[in-house]
Amino acid sequence: MPGTTPLPSARQRRIARWSVVPLAVVASGILVSTASYAAFTATTDNGGNAWKAGSIALADDDARTALFNASDLQPGTSGENCITVTAGGSLPATVKLYGTDASETKDLDDHIHLVVESGTGGQFGSCDGFSAKAKPFNGTLAEFAEDHGDHATGVDSWTTAGGGETRTYRIGYTLAADAPDSTQGGSAAIDFVWEAQTS
Repeated sequence: MPGTTPLPSARQRRIARWSVVPLAVVASGILVSTASYAAFTATTDNGGNAWKAGSIALADDDARTALFNASDLQPGTSGENCITVTAGGSLPATVKLYGTDASETKDLDDHIHLVVESGTGGQFGSCDGFSAKAKPFNGTLAEFAEDHGDHATGVDSWTTAGGGETRTYRIGYTLAADAPDSTQGGSAAIDFVWEAQTS
């Protein structure tokens, strides 16, 4: 019919179909060839990183012996002893003194006067050569036990730089001269604790 485009013959259609195959193979080869090359890379690093915690330490020279084991007290009886505390470790810390495990009978602790001094010289068992620098507590044993029972409420507040610093404490007691008869046979006890905490 005039103006009508003739349809391709079966032979022409086969030729056209097979002619697409070489083009597809060529295109595939280009993709494979491109993918076979390594990509450009660049790196930088910061190696050898490590972390190690610092430390604090406390020791004393008491050889696991109590500062006091006094018996048969009577009004006016007094005594004293010294102890040297050494701060070690690599970190600065605040050292405080407080009391734990306090006990009493017949209110004896209300009548024992306690004085705590800190300074230099002396050692456990002997206060010879002791030189006081401060008097962080001066009151009754009962007051010390009640008011200073942990690091937060401890006395002296010695700030160490870390590494071998020492401080000597002289602790003295006196059974009050006016202790009443009701305290006869009474008892009192406490553990003195030095604790360091990092600043």
